[in-house]
Amino acid sequence: MTETTEQTGRLKRSIALPGLVFYGVGTILGAGIFVVIGEVIGEAGPLAPLSYALAGLIALATALSYAEIAARVPTAGGPIDYVEAASGDAMAGSVVGWFLMAANTVSAATITSGFIGYLSVFADVPGWAVAFGIVSALGLISAFGMKASTGFMVVTTSIGIVTILAVVWATRAGLAAAPAQAMANLGDLSIATGMGLFAGAFLALYSFIGFGDMALTAEEVKDVEKTMPQAITIAFAIVFAFYLLVSAAVVGVGPTEHIADAKAPLVAAVTREGWQAWPIGIASLCVIVNGALTQMIGASRLLMDIGRDGRGVPNVFGKINGRTGTPLVATATISLAVILLATLVPLKSLAEATSLIILVVFVAVNASLIVLKRQDQPEHAPNLWIGVPIIGAATCAAAACAHLIQWAAG
Repeated sequence: MTETTEQTGRLKRSIALPGLVFYGVGTILGAGIFVVIGEVIGEAGPLAPLSYALAGLIALATALSYAEIAARVPTAGGPIDYVEAASGDAMAGSVVGWFLMAANTVSAATITSGFIGYLSVFADVPGWAVAFGIVSALGLISAFGMKASTGFMVVTTSIGIVTILAVVWATRAGLAAAPAQAMANLGDLSIATGMGLFAGAFLALYSFIGFGDMALTAEEVKDVEKTMPQAITIAFAIVFAFYLLVSAAVVGVGPTEHIADAKAPLVAAVTREGWQAWPIGIASLCVIVNGALTQMIGASRLLMDIGRDGRGVPNVFGKINGRTGTPLVATATISLAVILLATLVPLKSLAEATSLIILVVFVAVNASLIVLKRQDQPEHAPNLWIGVPIIGAATCAAAACAHLIQWAAG
């Protein structure tokens, strides 16, 4: 009998380190540099690279915390089970699970909205039709299982990496000019500019949340205690470097308003340098779908775990199909929710809502690791300095509070 059956209710371990790294890089890049960079530039202007750097530093401690706690508690429930293991309270885990499922669902809708924007550069298709078509297709890929999903993402992530390198090459003059421009803007720093820098950083935090989705595949990863920490660390390092390079190159030369207002920011950046729009646009569409796919997979796995453990939804959501080895009812439900959100809610509002929800979850995950580390230190898990989750909890809580204050003030 295979590991994935309706009887066991468990998922099949089919992902090795290379596949998980591609999975992580694909979802983080798809959710970040292709979709949200225009909104970040709209807030921070020429200081957008600093917003990405600040967001990356805030996210780094939490990414490292995920690397350890995912090895300690390698389940598809992720933060649900982390919080429950630390607190001994099933209700606390359930609350975090609902928060995270909402964040993943809204995030998938954010990326779908970005896909609609990029596609509108080439074709005038109603947004609802695009959302229905692309989300339905991604739902089908997800339904076929993680082996199919990671195979799809290896191809599309490879295309995305080549695309990013092409964008950096096209805008290389901006990359050279960006440091001096940033220093000039910092020299004239005002309250408004500072607020823009932090607002951009809050939006840019959305660009880093994919490492949490990697943890949700824990039941499907081979040698998870070793593979998961390595993959999270490698994927985070890769995307952090790409974010800094691309954001610096894009804002280094020329007015930023054109990029901020564009439906397809990276296409606007390369056309400003005399390149054709269609190669970058088509390649961008390929990698954008990665982010939506992984967010949908993460949300469906969370809904499955909630249904499987009796945390407030009918147990039909926790059923795993014996043939596909995936939670079909949960996948279909999340797909429908993503279509509705992508059609009805603006992209910026979706990204901000995702960032705020995920920061609350990150605080809970860091706090859970602090508690677990004080209880014991398993030999199979990485042994972080306890200051790492403390820093992670503090920075995420501060970022969430700062944004709530900014909302109230403005």
